[in-house]
Amino acid sequence: MKAETISVLLKAYAQLQEIIDELYEAHDRAIENNDFDDASLLASRADKLYQEAENLEILITELDDR
Repeated sequence: MKAETISVLLKAYAQLQEIIDELYEAHDRAIENNDFDDASLLASRADKLYQEAENLEILITELDDR
């Protein structure tokens, strides 16, 4: 795999991690404010993106090993 492709995938992974962190922080604030519906939605989206980030990390590792 070309280095540029790996680089773009790594950048996407890092950006996903930032988004995930923001969603979990918003979840925590929603819990503090007793906004449980919002908290549930935020956690659900963060969890989904976390899974996608894990899959992307596996892909990057596999491509980097080639």
